[in-house]
Amino acid sequence: MIPYKAPLRDMRFLLNEVLDFPAHYATLPGGNDADTETVNAILEGAAQLCEDVLAPLNQSGDLEGCSFTQGTVSTPKGFKEAYQQFQAGGWQSISFPAEFGGQGLPASLNLFKSEMMGTANWSFSMYPGLSMGCINTLLRYGTATQKKQYLPKLISGEWSGTMCLTEPHCGTDLAQITTKAVPQSDGSYSLTGTKIFISAGEHDLTDNIVHIVLARLPDAPEGTRGISLFVVPKFNVEGDESNAVIGKRNSVHCGSIEHKMGIRASATALLNFDAAKGHLISEPNRGLEAMFTFMNTARLGTAVQGVCHAEAAFQGALPYAQERRSMRALSGKKEPTQKADALIWHPDVRRMLLTQKAIAEGGRHMIYDALKIADHMFHASSVGDEDGYKKHYTDLGFFTPILKGFLTELGLEAANLGMQVFGGHGYIQEHGMEQNVRDARIATLYEGTTGIQALDLLGRKVLLGSKGQCVRDFTFKMLQFARPKLLEGGVNGSMARTLTWKAIEWNLMTLAIMLRAPKDRELVGSASVDYMMYSGYVMMAFSWAQQAAKAGDLLRNKQGAESADFYIAKIQTAEFYFARLLPRAQAHRKAALASTRSVMQMDKEHFTFV
Repeated sequence: MIPYKAPLRDMRFLLNEVLDFPAHYATLPGGNDADTETVNAILEGAAQLCEDVLAPLNQSGDLEGCSFTQGTVSTPKGFKEAYQQFQAGGWQSISFPAEFGGQGLPASLNLFKSEMMGTANWSFSMYPGLSMGCINTLLRYGTATQKKQYLPKLISGEWSGTMCLTEPHCGTDLAQITTKAVPQSDGSYSLTGTKIFISAGEHDLTDNIVHIVLARLPDAPEGTRGISLFVVPKFNVEGDESNAVIGKRNSVHCGSIEHKMGIRASATALLNFDAAKGHLISEPNRGLEAMFTFMNTARLGTAVQGVCHAEAAFQGALPYAQERRSMRALSGKKEPTQKADALIWHPDVRRMLLTQKAIAEGGRHMIYDALKIADHMFHASSVGDEDGYKKHYTDLGFFTPILKGFLTELGLEAANLGMQVFGGHGYIQEHGMEQNVRDARIATLYEGTTGIQALDLLGRKVLLGSKGQCVRDFTFKMLQFARPKLLEGGVNGSMARTLTWKAIEWNLMTLAIMLRAPKDRELVGSASVDYMMYSGYVMMAFSWAQQAAKAGDLLRNKQGAESADFYIAKIQTAEFYFARLLPRAQAHRKAALASTRSVMQMDKEHFTFV
């Protein structure tokens, strides 16, 4: 198995030294409760839970998997006890309103905890993780009655939640869903249909499971404009809002669970709704808009998954590379008293380790930076500031597809490299590296594939939504950061000059696609993935430049003498990123601007293997 140690030093470097979260929290009403001492206590408590309780269950949970018997799902040995510790510790309630039993702290703190949980045991983290989106959807769109009935139990962790979107015939194209919701005389709705790929859709960890379900009313128009959203519990909720209790079993049942490549300890269910009782959330036929609250929460969580698997790969591969001996270093013996030198002396092994480190720590900065926007968005929603909510929602919308699409692709790469460091030993179960690869693979698929994220970024956010303004806004920040350093020598000056050119190049590429797209309707589809990957590499370069600059400042001012090795490693990793990973962006730029002819000219009949 991969032993897990929470990267608290790196997390604190980002929170306190690079991104100044204490000052950020001070701008939020009630943010004073998230002082440095409180944040440190939360990070340390979560680290202990993840290191001592969740990580030891990761490999055993994968080997055992979930079991399904006549509609009942049992989680692997130890999961129920671990969940009870999670619930008793109040870990689900960190960032939710005090009026429903939460601790009222900023939303970002929940994601810091989720990152540690996901690296320690991604399968386990999915059970409470899906509940977060369910809670956020009800907080924003639920009625007063729905909030009082469901939120206290969801926020305490006594109940869990899911989102039920797709169906066997439609995949990502939700316009094709056919689940029906028929109004009843008591104001409820009767839902009938089948939903697939429902993560944590059935399990034995909580007393009730609250499903957020997309369905159509009888008079709904076709397409996505005819979709409504409903809350459908596994067990109906009885009693008044202040004393809600579990009632009779609802008519929603698990037909099967999937036999998956990875995350085997997380139950992925097929759910049958057979005249199940539900209640409308938000307005009729506007369910997809409300569901995006859930989807965006899930997409940020999946972006975190990319960082989790990169971190796990690095933590597994580094000790092995330091201990395993094979051949002599090309530049001569490094450990002459040994029969061979450790793997870490070989340049290609160092390349793989540094790639994992650069992805994990660069991706962590990217997500934490975006979480500042999320904090403001959730606060605006909680106080009914619709203008503020829409602004922050739009700002975060630019980051979301890049974080989800780019970081999950790189997280999978890092996981593969981790297995590669082990050689043949990485291909067997003993060390846990092949499990990390299997678990990482799903991240590029669910909550919208890489292609879907790329279309969302280029088509919806950049071209249609903002006419390129979102790119101009972000690159303006890059230029503001780089300008004072342009004439400096050394690492800072070199990175600043590179960032300046990339900012200009990103805008020119966007303009070129914008001008060509009206004449070539296939351009956005053919260019989108390369455009997204280019955007991700440039955004991560900005993250690494900021980390290197802060580390350099602390070293020069001798404020971090006790952490000199840590800061030197930051600067050297940034140099590696700019020299070895950022050049990939140029290939993506060239491909994004290429003619669509090479993609579209072949007739479908010519796609043949005969």
